[in-house]
This record gives sequence, C-alpha cells and structure tokens, in this order.
Amino acid sequence: MTTVNVNGIRAAVKERSETNLGLLPWLAELDSQAVALQEIRATEEQAREALVPALDDGWHLAMSESTVKGHAGVGVLTRTEPTAVRAGFGSEEFDTLGRYLEVDVESAFGEITVASLYLPKGAVDPAHTSTATETDARKFDEKKRFLVEFGEYLRSKPGGGHTVVGGDWNIAPAENDLKAFKTNKRSPGFQPHEREWVAGLLDCGWVDVTRELTGDVPGPYTWWSWRGKSFDNDAGWRIDYHLVTPELAARAAKSYVHRAQAYDLRWSDHSAVTTVFS
Repeated sequence: MTTVNVNGIRAAVKERSETNLGLLPWLAELDSQAVALQEIRATEEQAREALVPALDDGWHLAMSESTVKGHAGVGVLTRTEPTAVRAGFGSEEFDTLGRYLEVDVESAFGEITVASLYLPKGAVDPAHTSTATETDARKFDEKKRFLVEFGEYLRSKPGGGHTVVGGDWNIAPAENDLKAFKTNKRSPGFQPHEREWVAGLLDCGWVDVTRELTGDVPGPYTWWSWRGKSFDNDAGWRIDYHLVTPELAARAAKSYVHRAQAYDLRWSDHSAVTTVFS
C-alpha cells in the first residue's frame, strides 16, 4: 500500500515528463496494490484525463474532489475495482472539501479498507504569537475542528478488521519525525496539541507501521521545502505515513520512502511511502 501527496495531479504528470521521470512512469513501475493520492487539485474529469495511461494500464481511480476549485482533493488508485467507495467521514463541514476517501478492495487475506487523507495544514496558534493574521487564526481553528471530528471517527474504527489510512497527515508525531525539531516547537504540524492528537490515536489502537518497523530513529522524512538546501541536507519532516488497524499492522513486513535520488528529479515536494503487508 502506497501513499503520496502529488502536489497537483496535472503538474505531477507533466513534471519530468521529458525525461520519463514523472508520476506516470513511476506508477508504471510501482509494485503496489493501492495508492492513496492527496492534493490532487483537479476535478475528477481532469484527474482521469491526466491519468489516462495509468487507467489504460489497469489502475482504477476513486476520487473525492473539493468544491473549492483547485484545492485539496483525494483519491485512491487500486489494481482491482473497489467493492465500495465512501467519500468523507460524516462531517457537514469537511466532507465536500476533498479531505478523506475510503475504498474497500479484496486482497489475498480478505477485504481491506484503504483510505486517503489530506489533513489541513493549519497555522501557528494565535495565542503564541503577536504576528498572527486573521487568516492564520481561521486556519488554526479549522484544523482544530477537523482534528476533533476526524479523531472521533478514527477512534471508532481500530477494534478489528483490515484498515489502512494513508495520507498527508500534516503532523510530525515526535522529535524524530523532523530534523529541526528544536526550532519548530510552535510550528504548524509540530504543535503540542497536534502531537497529542496523534498520540491519542496510537493509544486507542492505531499503529504507525513505518515507525514500528524502522524503530525510534530520525526520519525517514517524506517532505522537504522546495526552498534552499532542505532536500540536499535531508532537513525534512515525516508527515506522510500509514496508520493501520492492529490486525492488519501485524502483517506489515516493511515500510519505505520513495526518496528521489536528487533535488531536480522530484515531481512533488513530498515523497511516496509504501508499506508491504504479507
């Protein structure tokens, strides 16, 4: 199972296309049964047009686009046609904004629910800065509301069955999940209440399989700023990962990041993450 923030599906397909290193060649070589996509930033029609070669090659696309043009959007590509598709998680505010999608697919060990999540980035807590704008305050409050609603939804699920939620969580759970943790204590994605939220999900049964398999070590990071030397210096964040129900997590054999070999070979500011279950 793979997850990746494509940073705009049409751009990801076009990027590096002249050197055969964009999204489509990557998909053609990918050994995975499902791919959770985030930040598609297109209508479903536009996404299908961009992905024609992949769909012709046998991939099936389920998608939840945002009602805000050019914003968010999540999808799941699967090797076999899903038996069910569910957009959203029962939220009046967020279900039309392309933030969450689930599909059910058959596997060698039964039915699996594969979900794609694009959690809001948020902003710095206005209570801890004198420079916060009205937009910052709105984004901070929006993320807090999302965490409350989505947290309630996830806490109702990990009792049994096979579910994997892959996505851009926009939260680094611990100090080993970003290189510059000392200078980012109040940054969006590493604020105390965000990390406590993820810890609460782990406490109720969800498993961060990459962390479980790699151990308590720095990284592996999945996002690096386009600016400066962040990628070259591996000054990244681990904000893309799979949370998995215990029964399925027990089948996790390995997890790895598809890190580009060089800065100029990237087609997104995120790298994909694959977890292998057996």
